[in-house]
Amino acid sequence: MKQNFSLGIRDLWDELVTLQLAGFYWVNIDRQIDAALFCQQVMHGQNNDARVALIGCGERSDSLLTALFTTDNKFTTENNNTGKKQLSCYAIPENKAALLNLTDDLMRALRPKNRLLVLYAPASLWRDISPEGLQRWIDDTAAWLHQRQCTLVVISHSSGVTRLRNMLISQHRGLYGLASLQWQQDRAQYLVSWWATERGVRANKVQMLQSDSDGWYMLKEEEPILTPSLDDDGLFLMEKSVMEGAPALSEHWQLLDDNDILVQTGMLTHAATLVFALNQTSQVDTLVKQVHSLRRQRGELLKIVVREMKPCLRASDERLLLACGANIIVSHSEPLSRFLTRIESVQGQRFTKHVPVDVEVLLTTMRPLQIKGYQPPDIFRQSVQMLIDNTLMPEGSKGVLVALRPVPGVRAAQALTLCTLRRFGDVVTIAQGRLFLFLSNCRLNELDIALKSIFRLPVDEAFSNRIVWSQDLQILAEVKSLVQDDTLEQERQINDYVQLQQTESAPSRQVPRREPIAIDLLASDLLGSDLRARAPGEPS
Repeated sequence: MKQNFSLGIRDLWDELVTLQLAGFYWVNIDRQIDAALFCQQVMHGQNNDARVALIGCGERSDSLLTALFTTDNKFTTENNNTGKKQLSCYAIPENKAALLNLTDDLMRALRPKNRLLVLYAPASLWRDISPEGLQRWIDDTAAWLHQRQCTLVVISHSSGVTRLRNMLISQHRGLYGLASLQWQQDRAQYLVSWWATERGVRANKVQMLQSDSDGWYMLKEEEPILTPSLDDDGLFLMEKSVMEGAPALSEHWQLLDDNDILVQTGMLTHAATLVFALNQTSQVDTLVKQVHSLRRQRGELLKIVVREMKPCLRASDERLLLACGANIIVSHSEPLSRFLTRIESVQGQRFTKHVPVDVEVLLTTMRPLQIKGYQPPDIFRQSVQMLIDNTLMPEGSKGVLVALRPVPGVRAAQALTLCTLRRFGDVVTIAQGRLFLFLSNCRLNELDIALKSIFRLPVDEAFSNRIVWSQDLQILAEVKSLVQDDTLEQERQINDYVQLQQTESAPSRQVPRREPIAIDLLASDLLGSDLRARAPGEPS
């Protein structure tokens, strides 16, 4: 009987955890911490006679390799014959050349035969590979695995997994299995696109997983909560200001005085439509908790609509409301007729997304970091890394990184005096003689408006060069190189900014700006009505 390996996920069906000999499997995982736990579980899930090789990539794999040998005594090195699992560990640099030469390097270092190979790497390792290049790499690797009778599991993680997943979805001829693990705040969704073993192929399977100190295990399906069948599907409950003074459209429409009364009434419904009004930013947190409570207690049939009455919602606030259970959010710019059409569009909908039990988890993870303004390069790098690694925000729209080079004769520290950052999550640093500015939740088409409000002078006049990065992998790569290059002038620039902060911290009053005033000269204002006009130079 052929030797097979296993992913080791507890309570999950054998057809979805078995790794066939000479197979090529790929698992994409959003968060690095989840990927590290998953990788350790794969290591632990093998039989004692299994021979396993772990290939780490870059600095991110160092902690995993250390943990396997220091916190667990189940592994031994290749030449130590103690009856424990034999584990060989290798590390490759995070670049395209190392990836393309992976099989050649393994032949020189290991000459594997009948082994389980686990490649643990960030998704950015494949950022410079085109879809055609990825297909060639998969085909060549699959042929090598068949020749050596080895099984390979690729565990890719962190920023870039969405792009990588989209490229891999068409590689069903080369990959035996493709799956993804997506964190949902209090549990994870394990989505199997396809998984082939000797028993057949399973496709389009979704299971919820939970983690503990021993790894991942499958959650049992929750029993659906049976609620009394209420005939309120056609009931519309609204905060009265959302109708802009218009009356209720029918007897099934109720206009209520405020959002609090709307919540109390909505708790008695099952499938009604509730419309909240949002007038100012300070209401967001309260409204988030109200929407979350309604969705968790009243179920998926309830339709929850939020209408923005004045411009007060940031993109992060919109995502937060949608994650807490709102069906749609209507912008302040949409007229009443369009608003009523949007209400019609949600009829018959079911809210199928998972809503975590603890709303504080959403409030913490979906908001920008509570820092703003200037940060030293190391803190700047860490802050941007944390913002980019946030899996609840869509990839490619977490913010923009802008590099600004001052005009000749102006140092970067001097140009910093023109910069005023007011929003949390917007940070700036100085490196390589330039200002590096990261604006969280800023879309590329909004950049010019944002820069105009941040700088006191027009950007084109104060800076001679501007470079913008909007893709997550590009931002991470640039920030990493920024920190590596910035060492010599860092201390002097920080000292300059400390002096700048002390100067700006003193209270200052704004100098009133003089504006021209038009004056009409009447006949009565002249020196005399009988004075005749004189030519220039004529004596009086």
